[in-house]
Order: sequence, then structure tokens, then C-alpha cells
Amino acid sequence: MPVGTQGAVKAVLHRDVVDAGAEIILGNTYHLFLRPGDDLIARRGGLHRFIGWDRPVLTDSGGFQIFSLAGRRSITEDGAEFQSHLDGSRHLLTPERAVDIQARLGSDIAMVLDECLAYPATRDAAASSMQRSVRWAARCRARLDVLRTSPPPEVTVTNPGQAQFGIIQGGVFADLRRESAEATIAIGFEGYAIGGLSVGEPIEQMYAVVQDTAAVLPVGSPRYLMGVGTPEDLVECVARGIDMFDCVMPTRNARNGQLFTSVGRLNIKNARYAEDDGPVDPACRCYTCTHHSRAYLRHLHLAGEMTSAALNTLHNLTFYLDTMKRIREAIQLGSFERFRQEFVRSMSRLPLDS
Repeated sequence: MPVGTQGAVKAVLHRDVVDAGAEIILGNTYHLFLRPGDDLIARRGGLHRFIGWDRPVLTDSGGFQIFSLAGRRSITEDGAEFQSHLDGSRHLLTPERAVDIQARLGSDIAMVLDECLAYPATRDAAASSMQRSVRWAARCRARLDVLRTSPPPEVTVTNPGQAQFGIIQGGVFADLRRESAEATIAIGFEGYAIGGLSVGEPIEQMYAVVQDTAAVLPVGSPRYLMGVGTPEDLVECVARGIDMFDCVMPTRNARNGQLFTSVGRLNIKNARYAEDDGPVDPACRCYTCTHHSRAYLRHLHLAGEMTSAALNTLHNLTFYLDTMKRIREAIQLGSFERFRQEFVRSMSRLPLDS
């Protein structure tokens, strides 16, 4: 899922995102709540109508963003109290309020409010945080049930068919992850996410947690790994049972001049591309690769042109979405393991640029 935190995927138009192959984008409750406000979006008919996007949208609850505020937030059983990064105003985001905000936004998939723990954390801290997240998940589900049956007048539900995903926490401790999964499944959600990873833990540890956790999640429900990751991570985590991903890496790296290709990463600002007339990736079908050279893209990046971010982002998004398309096709053909080995071998070569 391309990340459209504030209702837009940075540097590109919705048309470009569709052309790249995106079927769903991600928005963020924390940012949309602060600006322009969920009430305003509800008055505009919901997030889809407000931003002009007619495909599915998933909204994160804002838990990770609040976690990242560090000294400007505090966590209690009631919820997360935080200070806005925009104007310093203070807000309390309870599980119920997170559900209400997402109901006004009208996303197709809403996430429960969870507590994302820093790495490293002690087992006791991970257990306490995980158990609180489970209690919050139960409150989120109870609130959604109310909104589905008899919403209060102050909550405009702009998408009555909204699904809700629970989030599995527990740090890097396998037994806590299993406990979280069992308790969250018992509450009952339309899908399940694994949160609290890609926060500094070694990659081998992340893969082990993903494999152990996905193994106990319902096979018939979507399984979503939040905030991950590199192209290699997509392939490796699908192999471990994951269906859905989001990450800012393709768009953020594009704006910094790092492009993903079928044979490694390419830093377009490097001098070696000053007179390179070839495309970023000859194997890529995107507009950038079929119309522009590495030399031109390097020029745009060094000149600080906005077009640089747009063209680079379009390529990286296409590469990520094509990777997922190739994964699906390999699964359907029964050749995923061979595809996995070939992909990892290709991407594990020395990068084009250090």
C-alpha cells in the first residue's frame, strides 16, 4: 500500500498511483485528525470523496506516530495523551476516539489503537504493553459495534461497511506474540496486523517474529505487516505468511535520489550517471524508465526540481507494486519458491551504488 499519510502520496498524482498499479492506499488518523480535521472531512462526504480516490483506503490509528513523539506524549490505560507537532495543543486519543475519527474518515479498513513499544524493551515492559493493546483492541471493537448499530449524533459514519483490523504486539518475544494473537483473535476482527516491528531489531529477529506470529493467525483473514519494508522484506515475509504491507521507503528514498532496480539500488546523484543515457531499470515498464535517462534524472535531482521527486517516486512505486504482482503470479503458478530464490539472489548482489 503506497503511503498517503495526509490524503496524498507525496510527489505524485492519484492518476500516477493508479497507473503504477496501486489498488489501495494508506492514510493516517493522527495527521488527518490534526489537519484538516475529521469533522471537516466528514462534512465533505468522507475521505474518498474529499481526496478524489475511488479505490480502497486503509487508515492507521495513529499509534505509531504518537509513539514517535517521545517526550511529547504519555500513555495511560485511558489512552494516549500527546502534544500536537503543529501547534503544541494537547489531545487525548482513546481507543474509542480513534474509532470515531476513522468512522468519520470512512476508510475501508480501520486499525485499532495500539501501543507501539520501542526496541529494545524488557520482557516485562513488552508484556505490559501487549496486554494494554489487547484491552484497547477490545474497546475499539465494542465501539465499532455501537457505531454499526446505533451511532451517536456526534459521529457521522461515512462508510457503514468499514472493516476493522486488530494488531498483534509483544515485542520480539514469541510467547507474548502468541498470547497477543490468541487474545486478539478471540475478540474477532476482519483482519489481523503485526505491529511493533522494523523499529531497530535485527532483520533475522524480525523474520522469526513474523513467521511465528503469522503461523497462528487465521488463514482466511488478511494478514498485514505494518511499516515493512525493503523489496527483499516483501518477498521474505510473503514466504512467512504475510498478505499486505505498507512502507514509506519507496517514496522517501525516491525523494532522496535512491532508486530500486531489479539488480540493486541506484543513487541517481552519483557522478557516474552524468552522461548515462540508459533508463533507471531496463526491465521496468514505468513512465520514468520508458521516457527519461539516468543523466536527465541526475540533472533534475541536483537542480532541486520538483519533477525529480515525481519521476523517482513513480519509478519506485512501480517497482514495489510490480514486485507484489510478480509474487502473486508466482503463487498462482505454483512457482513462488523458485521466484523467491531468484529474487533474493538478484537483490543480494552488491548494490549498484554504495
